Amino acid sequence: MEILLAKSAGFCFGVRRATQMAFEAAAEHEHICSLGPVIHSPQVVKGLAEQGVKVVADVEDIPPGSVIIRSHGVTAEEMDKIQKNNLTIVDATCPFVKKAQEYASRLSEEGYTVVIVGELEHPEVQGIISYSDDAVVHVVADAKQAESLPRMKKGGIVAQTTQLYENLKDIMDVCLAKSQELRVFNTICDATSVRQNEAREIARSVDLMFVIGGHASANTSRLASICREIQAQTWHIETAEEIDPCWFVDVRKVGVTAGASTPRWLIDEVVTRIAELGK
Repeated sequence: MEILLAKSAGFCFGVRRATQMAFEAAAEHEHICSLGPVIHSPQVVKGLAEQGVKVVADVEDIPPGSVIIRSHGVTAEEMDKIQKNNLTIVDATCPFVKKAQEYASRLSEEGYTVVIVGELEHPEVQGIISYSDDAVVHVVADAKQAESLPRMKKGGIVAQTTQLYENLKDIMDVCLAKSQELRVFNTICDATSVRQNEAREIARSVDLMFVIGGHASANTSRLASICREIQAQTWHIETAEEIDPCWFVDVRKVGVTAGASTPRWLIDEVVTRIAELGK
């Protein structure tokens, strides 16, 4: 049985940077926590916990000492509170997420209605909203939601960094018809586009597709959705233990990719398990 592994599978730049910063900080600081999980990988979060990094959900719960800012970033209000509490800050926010925050702030300062392309409840989107200051802000997940936006004299668009480019473009087209002036910042991370394109290519040529990553990971879930549209036999798994041997009946070629928060050792375990079942 042939196994096709996506070249881009696994950690993106921002996640690799955040993970490295978190483990280094755990070794340097005795009392340390993270505000929310550093990345959306239960296995990495568990590894950090074993090094003494406790995950807290609220700024008020942060004990004296050091705090890691997760890769998705935090809201402007949360950062302000953290700074006032005289904590040692390890800011592991992805630089691409920071760019989206900065563009939202700039649009707000220049009087634009801000349209954020993304998932309202996602922590990255909540952070971008908070940097929009006093601007009117709308969060839309797709073109259908964008159709309900009001007319705008000056509209400005930024995107959650893991969004589909096609989705951003569709929403942009809708907003263009609703705006006298429209300014668009393409804040989708290049690594996201590369990973999605590779996943499409592999899904078209295999009998079975695996997408590895946390079930709470937005970019991994989106990869699984993309692959499932092409190959119905697509499975979103976190670990090799979730693989069912029954899935391999009459399968000759298997595709594997992984979300941006998936560590390499998890990918290797899945590939090894697939190879064993292929025998």
